[in-house]
Amino acid sequence: MSKIIMGIKLKERMKSASKFQELLSEYGCDIRTRLGLHAASYDDCSPDGLIILEFIDDADEAAAEFEKKASKAANVVIKKMVF
Repeated sequence: MSKIIMGIKLKERMKSASKFQELLSEYGCDIRTRLGLHAASYDDCSPDGLIILEFIDDADEAAAEFEKKASKAANVVIKKMVF
């Protein structure tokens, strides 16, 4: 049984977030946990964001498809851990 956790740095998130959100929705049934982070303060908001995804058990194929599509859909850096 594989457990996949994926970290995604979404660059220029204001330009690419809506398209990336569509991709997250497409794979919503394969994603158990989603956490989105970005630095923000009263007068400043980071142009980049960090998303951490936990895929459901044995979603290796779906995670690989998601990674391939995400790489094409947005300006991202993707790292993953497989347990």
